[in-house]
Amino acid sequence: MKHGAMKLHLTTAENNNLITGYSQSYIEVNKQRHARNLIVMPQQLILDWDVKNFTELTEQHLSKIAEFNSEVVLLGVGEKHQFLHPKIYQSLAVKGIPVECMTTGAACRTYNILMSEGRNVLAALIL
Repeated sequence: MKHGAMKLHLTTAENNNLITGYSQSYIEVNKQRHARNLIVMPQQLILDWDVKNFTELTEQHLSKIAEFNSEVVLLGVGEKHQFLHPKIYQSLAVKGIPVECMTTGAACRTYNILMSEGRNVLAALIL
């Protein structure tokens, strides 16, 4: 395992998408590595999320996320914790969908916990 890589363990995913590992260069979902920014939901995986990095995140990126009507959105912002300007996540706020900004590692761990509790969670993850 590379320096900084972490394997995540959970006893059951019940056929839902499970984040099984991550590092600064990949996110592993159901034991398959993806070297790109992506969106993970219990029943859906979106590999073509067109976000380059946190600083280029726009209202349009989050309005697309709002269309999924998740119970909560976890935004993994990379290695360093950062906050979004409220204007950027307004499309989620008006629907009453909370957005939690955290490091990508914390977002992966939190996603697995909420997903295992049966919550309708969406993790938008930036490497």
